[in-house]
Amino acid sequence: MITTFYFCTMVVYISFFSASSASTKELLRDADIENALNQLATPILSAANLERHDIKILVVDDQAINAFIINNRAIFINYGLILKASTPEMLQAVIAHEAAHIANGHIPRRTESVRNAQSLSRFGIALAIAAGVAAGPDVATGLAIGTSGSSWRNFLKHTRAEEAAADQTALIYMQKAKVDPNGMVELHQLIRSQESLSESRQDPYMRSHPLTKNRIRAAKTMVDLNNTEIQPNPHAQYWFARLRGKLSAFKEPPKRTLKQINKEKYDDVQNMRKAVAYHRQSKTKDAINAIDAAISIRNNKDGFYFELKGQILLESRKLKNALTAYREAQKIEPDNSQILAGLGRAELASGEYQTASETLKRAHAQDHNDTRILRDLGQAYANQGKIGLASLVTAELYEILGRLADANIQAKRALNLLPEGSANWLRAQDIFVATKKFKKKG
Repeated sequence: MITTFYFCTMVVYISFFSASSASTKELLRDADIENALNQLATPILSAANLERHDIKILVVDDQAINAFIINNRAIFINYGLILKASTPEMLQAVIAHEAAHIANGHIPRRTESVRNAQSLSRFGIALAIAAGVAAGPDVATGLAIGTSGSSWRNFLKHTRAEEAAADQTALIYMQKAKVDPNGMVELHQLIRSQESLSESRQDPYMRSHPLTKNRIRAAKTMVDLNNTEIQPNPHAQYWFARLRGKLSAFKEPPKRTLKQINKEKYDDVQNMRKAVAYHRQSKTKDAINAIDAAISIRNNKDGFYFELKGQILLESRKLKNALTAYREAQKIEPDNSQILAGLGRAELASGEYQTASETLKRAHAQDHNDTRILRDLGQAYANQGKIGLASLVTAELYEILGRLADANIQAKRALNLLPEGSANWLRAQDIFVATKKFKKKG
């Protein structure tokens, strides 16, 4: 977990290398935030004939205006785009655009284009691994490669035709889902300011997409041709407010959150934002009072608010009460991997190592590539003296992180400790064989 933020799960640091610099990105994993995104995405994905449960909507810890896909199992949206969007329809336009790439079959062609350009193929692989959406077991062998500036620009230009087609398809999805397509126009207007920047300073989103003025014109034309007035959707408005409310409460200074809190339309979201701000100020009593108020407004049936309460209590070292809150959250949302992970973490902190390992195993079964779950599960096994299992889980963790030499060492240790021929032994053998060529010298 990143110390400056309190998201329930912060998954894997990913390095991205360009010709001139290197930077680190993260995925911001939070059960409530991802649930809100799913609420907004469901009508769009349904209109695109895509299964909601097959596609994750994930947040990247980057304030730039950007969204992208790397395969047909996840849509990535930068938190900066979410916070800069002013209506749910704008964010649904983003989701519709990326869903159009998936439905239109752009991914195989995009992958081949990237490979031919010797560009950011492993950038996509890295995020796929982090998100648990990678297509195969061997993709962890490289997380990033140097890129050529000229080949990257050529690739971006190559994709513009597909981007224009995705815009057109996205507008069809929005109308079919009864989402005001003017959201697409507003989205393009939001990012139009990027065009005034030099190419080296522009977001990759701008350089890979048609000029915004053309996109605005095309979107307006299609909206005018259909001439259908679609009323705002109260369900979407609520979940959009909740999404932005929680994200902003964690990403912006607490004083700013509390100063602007009266502008919040929904009472439960207002109290949730207060709870986060107070928690970040170490005002635990105020934070608990605020989240309890939000829970009450939601008739004590909102598992995600109970999860936030558990998180506040756990990070405030009130372990007994944290367990109670997490267990209530898990009872309401029994199949959410991140809520299970939070419960397992609370059990681990409370010294309930056997129970924690069982809970974390269930969470791991639902999200194989969440590094925080693996780390906690390894600790739970180690605390029980189950060193073979701890080594296996650590090998899996290192494999995901791309630390393949370390994965090889841990897999070899697991092979020496686990019963030969058992399922866990075979998994350790798979990792050992896959990472053998990366074994450390000397």
